[in-house]
Amino acid sequence: MVAVMSQTAPATPSASSARWLTLTTVAFAQLMVVLDTTVVNIALPSAQLDLGFSDGDRQWIVTAYSLTFGSLLLLGGRLSDLIGRRRTFITALIGFAAASALGGAAPTFGLLVAARALQGVFGALLAPTALAVLATTFTDPVERRRAFGIFGAIAGMGGAIGLLLGGILTENLNWRWNLYVNCVIAVIAVIGALFFLPHVHRTGPRPKLDVPGTVLVSGSLFGLVYGFSHAETHGWANAVTIGLLIGSVVLGTAFVYWQTRAEHPLMPLSIVLDRNRSASYLSVLLAGIGMFGIFLFLTYYLQLTLGYTPIKTGLAFLPMIVALVFTAQIGSNFLLPRFGPRIMVPSGMIFAAAGAFWLTALDLNSSYWPGIVVPLVLMGMGFGQMMPAAIQTATLNVDPRFAGVASALVNTGQQVGGSLGTALINTLAASAATSYLASHQPATQQVLAQAQIQSYSTAYAWVGGFFVAGAVLAGLMYRSRSANAQVTATTGAPAEDAEPVIMH
Repeated sequence: MVAVMSQTAPATPSASSARWLTLTTVAFAQLMVVLDTTVVNIALPSAQLDLGFSDGDRQWIVTAYSLTFGSLLLLGGRLSDLIGRRRTFITALIGFAAASALGGAAPTFGLLVAARALQGVFGALLAPTALAVLATTFTDPVERRRAFGIFGAIAGMGGAIGLLLGGILTENLNWRWNLYVNCVIAVIAVIGALFFLPHVHRTGPRPKLDVPGTVLVSGSLFGLVYGFSHAETHGWANAVTIGLLIGSVVLGTAFVYWQTRAEHPLMPLSIVLDRNRSASYLSVLLAGIGMFGIFLFLTYYLQLTLGYTPIKTGLAFLPMIVALVFTAQIGSNFLLPRFGPRIMVPSGMIFAAAGAFWLTALDLNSSYWPGIVVPLVLMGMGFGQMMPAAIQTATLNVDPRFAGVASALVNTGQQVGGSLGTALINTLAASAATSYLASHQPATQQVLAQAQIQSYSTAYAWVGGFFVAGAVLAGLMYRSRSANAQVTATTGAPAEDAEPVIMH
């Protein structure tokens, strides 16, 4: 039996205004989660010097966060559906801030890793809840497009902002402030949540959590993310890597089978069997591969080859951020209603691919203008075009009872894409450098530097290839606008301006 949710009060003009304050609150939370995937990277050398851990251990500062975050996202999304989004949102914010404070004050490497893992736990609760709040709050078509334009821009630019903020904090304060800054953001978001997130009362029995499904999918995602991380350091042919990835596939298959039999499924398969939603999840995954690949290798190039400081490296990404924000608003408010995701997502992928392929021309003496600025603007335009369109479509017309888990699938796609991109593209880039060195002996300083350039170019080319593949798949998978109208008429799917249902 399904629980019924009811609004405590009818919509009023003041409630309409409060929706935008809700968006501001959600945006702060989303920014905190997304930037935390890169802000700590800038601080790693300083943290390593301070705490004295080895190069081999360094990866665990990043891996501990991605493991818990990636493997618990679907559980976090479902919990927000079951126990109420306002309560879940505030709890996750407080937990994330506490874990960040613990990590910032950590006197040892072990405690820092534990704090990062705890950040991932609360991040997995926070990220899908934030998107679910947005999806169920903004149902008016015009307001929804504006809100998702802002949210999609944050999802796309959070990594770049993390690089900039990480450089500023590390150079002007110290590495610990890359974690402490989350406490400041969380306090603002908690205050906003207490005042602006709406109350909704539950009537009827509370649905049950699908425990077997939770165990299966969490194990599958853990094996997948850890498998990618392990491959990055130990290779794809390593027995542990292979075992983790095979185990992930087996558990994932068992999860899908169980969802067809469970009385209270964790993830009703109808969510992902919709063509538009599945196209959106795949697009977000491929965009995650490309975005994290670009952030990683362009950061290496700027700092190690051109000698940029951390702050200058972060500032170098500003043209991309500006282009992304501008394009996200234009795309969401004017282009998406006119052309639909079948045009917007593939064309955004093509812009991003063009920027990635442009970067392959960088050499040891390339200048910032136009060699770096132009491709960054192209990629910013691409991300701003594809991300809001894909995220908005991924959560459109989902039963409000499952908005949390549908939102979690978006975050899962981005997280898995980032993990896969980092591991796979790192491996391909390293192989390219090794091949170059093997054919250019002796290994002088000039040859070593050129081998690095070769590895970066290989990475950019593969990123471009992923974007092209994403454009083709998105173009094939998304329904046309006429087909969307026909499906809506046939199935009676909820209209885009249906009454919002938000759980407390």
